Amino acid sequence: MNLTDLTFEIYIGAEPEAVWNVFVSEEGTKAIFFGSALQSTFEIGAPYQYVGPGNDGDETVHVYGKVLEFEPNKRMSYTEHPGPSYRENHAELETRVTMTLDKVGDCTKLTLVNDQWPENHPSYENTKASWPMILSNVKSYVETGKTLNFGW
Repeated sequence: MNLTDLTFEIYIGAEPEAVWNVFVSEEGTKAIFFGSALQSTFEIGAPYQYVGPGNDGDETVHVYGKVLEFEPNKRMSYTEHPGPSYRENHAELETRVTMTLDKVGDCTKLTLVNDQWPENHPSYENTKASWPMILSNVKSYVETGKTLNFGW
């Protein structure tokens, strides 16, 4: 089955710097990614991983990959693999995530594209459902300082 690119656009009532900070700071990533912190030097080619509570305890690697682009307050792109505890063949399940921030009036337009899906990727449907929740959390957190309660 051919999998289509996942593309999302959302407008956030804040400056691009505030939105960016949520994606790269430990406090921000823990808030929007359900307790997981982003670990990386953010240099092009450097590894990154989201680590937090999960299948393997408090140090579960949820996703990992390498940084492809990193232009602060503008654009970030990286490869993404599911964590080892989620899929035995995690190393071969690579997609790409690209996030772009554009100032629009007093708002920031956040465009997120998750593409380059290999055929029959087992996490596609879950990812398709998760990104809107994560991006809604970003918007809520940046605008109010609070995340959403999804009842989990």
